[in-house]
Amino acid sequence: MQLISSTEDPALWSHPVLDLFAPPAQVRVEQSAKLYLVPSTFGEELEADEMPQPTSASSLPELHAWTMRFIVSVVEVWAGRRQPAQLISWCHRVIYMELLRASGSQKEIGKIKSIHQSEPLDGICESTALIRFGDRLRAVVIRFEGVDGRWLCTALKMV
Repeated sequence: MQLISSTEDPALWSHPVLDLFAPPAQVRVEQSAKLYLVPSTFGEELEADEMPQPTSASSLPELHAWTMRFIVSVVEVWAGRRQPAQLISWCHRVIYMELLRASGSQKEIGKIKSIHQSEPLDGICESTALIRFGDRLRAVVIRFEGVDGRWLCTALKMV
């Protein structure tokens, strides 16, 4: 039997060893996201008690399904197949007035090809939808803000 010094064979050092004197691992405490949303007012002067109250996305309806319902409804309004009044509680009044003007502006109901969403801050969603109207593919950009316990459309533009 031959004894080998551990300092002579470097292969022995490559095996995993239990580090008994390692410093304890840092425990990270999960923090909730901060709500930085300042609701859109479109230049209106509102009293402090009339200001919309920002709401965190965690206490709002599931975003993708809600966005899909909203976009389908808007496309139907543009085609004149749905009354714009059905979306009055989902839109800021400025966006609702734009939706009224565009009601019936499309000859057919568009087919939604894709939806892309981004949440830059808690309580804000920016979405892009690709919609096919006949032979033409159009993009719709939408911004939703979580205010007063619901998602509210504060920007809607078809490009």
